[in-house]
Parts: sequence; C-alpha cells; structure tokens
Amino acid sequence: MTDDDDQPEIEREPTQLYLISPLEVGGDFPQRLARALDAAPVAAFQFRVKDMDQHEAARLAEPLQAICAERDVAFIVNDSISLAKRIGADGVHLGQDDGTVEEARKALGRDAQIGVTCHDSRHLAMEAGEAGADYVAFGAFFPTTTKQVKHTASLDLLEWWQSLFEIPCVAIGGITPENCGPLVEAGADFLAVSGAVWNGDEVAAVKAFHEAMNAAMA
Repeated sequence: MTDDDDQPEIEREPTQLYLISPLEVGGDFPQRLARALDAAPVAAFQFRVKDMDQHEAARLAEPLQAICAERDVAFIVNDSISLAKRIGADGVHLGQDDGTVEEARKALGRDAQIGVTCHDSRHLAMEAGEAGADYVAFGAFFPTTTKQVKHTASLDLLEWWQSLFEIPCVAIGGITPENCGPLVEAGADFLAVSGAVWNGDEVAAVKAFHEAMNAAMA
C-alpha cells in the first residue's frame, strides 16, 4: 500500500455474508438453514454450540454440514479444533482462549480456513495475521444479545485494517440490515450475523442484508 495518489485504487470484492448458528441447532433448524442459504449468496456458516459433548455436537453438525456442502458454503466450527478435525469441517474459528493458529493448522491442514477473534485490538489482529490466520474478526460493533459484549470496536479499525492488510476482516456483533451499511463502507469483507437472521424470518433477513450491502457498495 502506498500514499502515492497516482496509484490506481484496488477494487474491493463485495462484502459477503457469514452466518453464525443459534445455540439451538436441532429441530427444524436444518430446514431453516437451507432456506437461508437458498435466499441469497452466503460465504460461510459457523457452527456454534456450547456446553455439549463432542459426540452430540458431531451428530447435530452432520445434516448442517451436508446442507452447506451442497451449496458450496464453507462450514466453520466455532472454538473447537478437535471437533473441526473430527467432522472434517472446512475450518475453525478461534477465540483468544481456544488454541493457536499453528495448532489449528497442524491439526486441520493447510487448506483449512482459520479465523481468529481479535475484539477491538490491532495488536491481536496483526499477531493472528503473522501466525497465518485466513481472516480476523473484529467486534462487537453494536449491542448484541447473542453473547456478552466485553469489547466494542469502531469503524476506523476496519478502515485501518483494509488500508494495510490483504487478509480479510470480519465484522461481528449486533449487525442488522439497518445498521450494516457503514461497516461495508469502512471495509468489512464479511458480516458475521446470527440473531438478525435467526430471530425472525431467515429468508427475508438474508435478502435484506444483501440489499443493504449492495446499496452500501454502490
């Protein structure tokens, strides 16, 4: 990246949607996931369950993984390198206490997609990038009921990352079709969303996100 005004600006790829599962993924959730993925393009789906033994988690993941595979949507496991390896997931998303990028790469292979939660920290993001992460996640950008918010990120973090690094960045935390525009404009490569999709009509929500993202990129 250079400050030279004569350099042509590199055109950004459009911001993409990254769906995160609700904690309850049984019942009719596989059908809901299929409807959401068929509503409009989705880049990735993160399987996020808590306080569950790995055998049960693997059982619940199986139909969801198949739905994603049929639609060429990356299936990412939240927090657990061992579960990701067990079910042959496309990748893993690591919190700061869930193991290292190096450990995930060794377990899952060079083609695995490895993401790292970096909260509001430039330092953590640069460390993750240097360790070989495939993407970094910043947030929360807005209040959210999906999980307890301990860190609040600002738009200038996305702008800074986008101006200096080629590794994609994910925005997360309380994102809705109504508030996502500034995140897209600031440089988020992916919008990670959960409640805004699953707490209502998933088809309408996914379509609304795409309309909002397209408008922001126009």
